[in-house]
Amino acid sequence: MASIAASSTSFLVERPKWWRDGQIVRRRSITFLQRAFTYIVLIDIAFVFLVPIFYIMATSLKTSQDLTDPTIVWIPSGFFWINYPLAFFSMAYVKSLSNSLYISLGSALGQTVSCAFVGYGFARVRFPGRDALFALVLFTFLVPPQTIIVPLFILYKNLGWINTYQPFVVPSFFGHGLKGALFVVVFRQFFKTLPWELEEAARIDGASAFATWWRIMVPLAMPAVVVVFLFSVVWHWNDFFEPFIYLNRMEYFTLPMRLSVLSPSLDTATGGQASDLFNEALVMAAVFLVILPPLSIYLFTQRFFVESIDRTGLVE
Repeated sequence: MASIAASSTSFLVERPKWWRDGQIVRRRSITFLQRAFTYIVLIDIAFVFLVPIFYIMATSLKTSQDLTDPTIVWIPSGFFWINYPLAFFSMAYVKSLSNSLYISLGSALGQTVSCAFVGYGFARVRFPGRDALFALVLFTFLVPPQTIIVPLFILYKNLGWINTYQPFVVPSFFGHGLKGALFVVVFRQFFKTLPWELEEAARIDGASAFATWWRIMVPLAMPAVVVVFLFSVVWHWNDFFEPFIYLNRMEYFTLPMRLSVLSPSLDTATGGQASDLFNEALVMAAVFLVILPPLSIYLFTQRFFVESIDRTGLVE
C-alpha cells in the first residue's frame, strides 16, 4: 500500500510541464471571466442610475432653442445657468429645504431609536406571543399606506395635526412611519447575530435590560443604525403622497411637493412671465436641486453605508 501511495504521489508531482501550464491558464481564464462578468454587471447597474442624472444635468443647462433642436441631445450649445436661479426662487428653496430636513431628519431619528428598541425586543427577549406579534409587524409592511390613509387623516384631523409635521415625526418615535416594519426587521436580524454572552455579562454586572440595550447593544449595532437612518432619510425625503395629504398650505410644502406647483410658483416669482420661462430645462434644474441634498449625503457617507449594508446582510 505504501508503494502504491508513493507511486501515485510521484505521478502527481511528475506531471508534465504542459499539463501544469494548462491548469494555470485554465484558472486564469476562469478568474478573468468571473471578473469580466462582475464588471459588466456593475457597469450596467451604474448605467441605469447615472444616465438619468447626466440627462438631468445636461437638460438643465439648455436654452429653449436647444430643447427644440433634434441634433442636441447630451451637450447643450451653451451653459444656460439662469435656469437654476429661476428654479431656486420659484420653489422657495430655503424654506422648502428646511421643511424637508425637518420631516426627514426628525422621522429618521425617531425610527432609528424606536425600531432599534422594538427589534431588540423581538430578537433577544422571550415573551408569550412574540412570534405572532412579529408576524403582525410583517403584515403592516405588506399593507400599502394608501389603504389606511382615510382613517389616519381623520385621526390626525381630530388631533389638530393637519398642516403640521406631527403626522410624520410623532409616529416614527413609536416604531411606525414610512417603512417602519422593514427597519424593525433589519434590527431584529442584526441583534440575533450577536452573542448571548454579552447580555449575560451585563446582567452579572447589574445592568438592567434597558441599560444593556443602550450601552452595549446599540453601539454594536452601528452598521444597522447607519443603514436604517440613511434609508429613512431618503425615503421620507422622496415621499410625496403623505405630505400631499397632510400639508395643504404652501409654506409647509417639501421640495418634492414644490415640483408639482412649479409653474404657478414661477408665475408668481416672475410677475406673470411663466409661459415664456417654463420649459423642460427649468424642470430639470428644479429636479436637480431637489435630489442634490440626499446625493450629497450619500457622497460623504458612501463608505460607511456600503460597509453597513455588508455587515447587516440586507442584500441577502
